[in-house]
Amino acid sequence: MENKIDNSFKHAIALTGGIATGKSTVTSLFMLHGFLTIDADKIAHKLLNAYSSDIEKLFGNEYVENGIVLRKKLGFLIFNNEEEKLKLEQFIHPLIKKAIVEEAKIFESQQKPYLIDIPLFFEKQSYSIEKSIVVYTSKETQIERLMKRDSSTKEEALSRINNQMDIEEKKDLADYVIDNMSDLKNLQSEVERIKNLLI
Repeated sequence: MENKIDNSFKHAIALTGGIATGKSTVTSLFMLHGFLTIDADKIAHKLLNAYSSDIEKLFGNEYVENGIVLRKKLGFLIFNNEEEKLKLEQFIHPLIKKAIVEEAKIFESQQKPYLIDIPLFFEKQSYSIEKSIVVYTSKETQIERLMKRDSSTKEEALSRINNQMDIEEKKDLADYVIDNMSDLKNLQSEVERIKNLLI
């Protein structure tokens, strides 16, 4: 079984980082360079709605409205309750992985590197992907960006960031690091630099 999984991701590179480090922007920049990408978060959002009746059974009807999962409300619940978080992960993560494996099959036929954006790549260790890229900013920058992006308080931002592995730890585990501490121009240069190492 292990070999089968390894072959599923032979040309894949995991793209990860912390919340609000800029993974989506980096993914977009790689796509401009012709890289195929799979986004685990986008898959998760589709699956939540596809399985909204199961979410309703697991967490209650206040988290679903007209067949649409109220993600912000559900997010608040799981970020503040470890038991509920595990319940959601046990349900949704196998479905996400199955969808990613299916999409990867198509990309593998191209015989060239492609990216899979997996926010919890190091935390969960569910994917046998050999190479990884971490999009890096300092924790202070993460807090600032998250507060601005979600109009959240410093405490709320910190709570969400602390739910993940520390960004410095992820940086140490990465094969490649993209520095997103500066502006978009710098980020474009960083993506260009990593792209040249991958192809």
